[in-house]
Order: sequence, then C-alpha cells, then structure tokens
Amino acid sequence: MAGRELRRGRTGGAVVALGAVGCLVLGGLAGCGGSSGAATGGSPGGSAAVAVVREAADALVDAGSSKARTSMEMATGGTRVTIRGEGVYDYRKRLGRLKVLLPQDPSGTSVRRPITELLAPGALFMKNRGAGVPADKWVRVDTRTLSDGNLVTGGVTDPFAAAELLRGTRSATFVGRTELAGTEVRHYRGTADLHEAARAASEANKGPLGAAATGFATAVVPFDVYLDGEGRIRKVRHRFSFMNGEREEPVAVASTTLLYDFGAPADVRLPEPADIYAGRIAEE
Repeated sequence: MAGRELRRGRTGGAVVALGAVGCLVLGGLAGCGGSSGAATGGSPGGSAAVAVVREAADALVDAGSSKARTSMEMATGGTRVTIRGEGVYDYRKRLGRLKVLLPQDPSGTSVRRPITELLAPGALFMKNRGAGVPADKWVRVDTRTLSDGNLVTGGVTDPFAAAELLRGTRSATFVGRTELAGTEVRHYRGTADLHEAARAASEANKGPLGAAATGFATAVVPFDVYLDGEGRIRKVRHRFSFMNGEREEPVAVASTTLLYDFGAPADVRLPEPADIYAGRIAEE
C-alpha cells in the first residue's frame, strides 16, 4: 500500500496531512509543507462534571449514528480561513462520510470543488483531491502516520475522535443550560489531556490520539461541549495549536463538530483498491 498512501515525508509541515487539505488552504499563507443517568445531573464542576464529559463517547456508540456538521478555523500570521464539512457518521463501525467545502484560493479568483472524505479506522480517503489526481480516483492517507492524529488532517475532525478526546478530560465545569436547534443541552467547559485520552480511547483511536499528544504544541486541549439529556454530544469545540515547521509560526486551530438526527442511516462504503490513486501527489 506504500504507493497508495500519502506518507509523512511527502510534505514539510509540522502536520503532514495539512498538505492534504489544510495546506491546500494555508499553503500559500503559512508555508506548511451509555451514560444517560449521569448526563441529567447538573454538577457545577469537579469530579462529577469530569465523569459526565468522559462518558460522552459511550453515549454516541449507544446512539449508533448521526448526521454531522463540522467547521475548522485555522489562523496564522494574521490570516484566518475556515473549512466546513457535512455528512454522516456510524459510531459503531467507526465510519463516516463528509463533503468538505474549502474557501476560495488565496488569490480569491476561484472557488475550489468540494472534497468527499471517507473516515475509517487507520485511513482517510479523499475524492476531488485535485493536484493531478484523476477525478474518478481516491487518495488514501494512512492516518497512523500523522502527527496530528487525524484531528486536523482533512480539514475536519473525525467526530468519534473528537468525542474520544474527551475521555482525557482533566477538569470540567458545568456552565449552564441552553438550547441548540430546539434541544435542551448542558454546557461544560474544561481541558482534556491527549495522553490520557489515548490511554482511555478505543483501540482505533489509541494510536492517533497518542500521536497528536506529541505532534501538537501542547497535549492540553481546551474544549466546550454541549450534551443532551441522554449524554450525547450535540456540539463540541476543541482548540488545538501546533508550530508551522517551515516558518516556526504558531498555527491556532478551532475545530467545531455539531451532531444531530441520531439514528440517521450512515451507509459508508470504502473504495475498492482499483479506485485508489497510486501515483505521486502533485504539490499545490
């Protein structure tokens, strides 16, 4: 599979997969080469709030699937861009399909085509990748090699990885009740540790979260999460930071995931080997 995977050495940035999508946007700018009972308690903070947040990923598995919207804001050197995605996710099979919308290119002269992304344990598949890839072919990224643990790679954060990151919650405070899209939710704010998250995560996410713990500028991730009455995540926002490898500039990333329509069909079919591009990825 070596020829079919976008490997670490192919780009020069601190987070290699930003060469896949994030650097498609920032390249010219930054130079980057089952817990329903617990959820109904309203603790103001401390261990009770930590326990509620840590169990959020289990509540998603109980739900089975959902629709998802994502937003990833990247800021460096006074420039800010936003990448958006929308699709479905199966939390039991760890499979997702998202359509990712990129902003205009840095010159502002054209709008890039949406990229279709398939999320799977150990792999990210992208279609309409551009840069010389045939329109009917997929690019496969081995996410086990990524220093960001596939939290930033494709311009979206894998919804279940975002949930499992919360297994590493070290501190949390109950902020209050509010509504999201007509659903009453409880807002918690806190910090999670990527090392702890990796130790507590499912087998598929142990390696990626562990890689992110060393690949990011800090393993401590601030978050805001909104849980419904069944403990399911309705919205989660993480803030990541890493150093741009070429210019030694900090890149701040705010990743927001909205989950809704739980139980929606999420039939995700991965590409056949013959449909995966085996050539070299051209530089943007």
